[in-house]
Amino acid sequence: MITLIGIKIGMTRIFNKKNVSLPITIIKIYNNIIVLKQNIHNKKKILITLEKHYKKHINKSVKCFLNKRNIKLGIGGMWSLPYVKNIHKHIGQKLNISLLNNLKKVDITGYSKGKGYAGTIKRWNFKSQDKSHGNSLSHRAPGSIGQNQSPGRVFKGKKMSGHMGNKKRTVQNLNIINIYSKKKLLLIKGSVPGFINSFLYVKSSIKCK
Repeated sequence: MITLIGIKIGMTRIFNKKNVSLPITIIKIYNNIIVLKQNIHNKKKILITLEKHYKKHINKSVKCFLNKRNIKLGIGGMWSLPYVKNIHKHIGQKLNISLLNNLKKVDITGYSKGKGYAGTIKRWNFKSQDKSHGNSLSHRAPGSIGQNQSPGRVFKGKKMSGHMGNKKRTVQNLNIINIYSKKKLLLIKGSVPGFINSFLYVKSSIKCK
């Protein structure tokens, strides 16, 4: 499975030959540099960083780690990816966007936008209570959550208010619209999880090979 780390640039739209509007997500894929080969629980993996350099995102420990391996560039961290024998050859190798040229569809993994603490109406699409006929200050309240004497408790997993978003999510079978190798841009049909400038895992689709 081909896996690269990209950065979400944003969304726009384009028109195809039939003048149909298509929603597009733009992903920037800088060169992925192999930093280390790992063997964790008998599973081979590689550690990569990105070629683009943001000094403010790199701490001293990461700088020292990269300098020992003569890798002077890096962006904000490192990622562990599954090892592929025919693709990942040596430390310092640069994996670029051209690896996706023969693919038609990809799976995108990222962290959804964090919404903070949210009520049941926003978080679970609950229906609000009446806004008239004597209802006072409980328009968006979730209502009763209790049980009878048996079992006499609230079951685990009950849909209630709480933290919303900021969870790892994968969108599968997204069509590749275009690849601009010189600009290192990947155009995907549809939306993907994450905010602008967030990191994404771009993987070859497991359903369409």
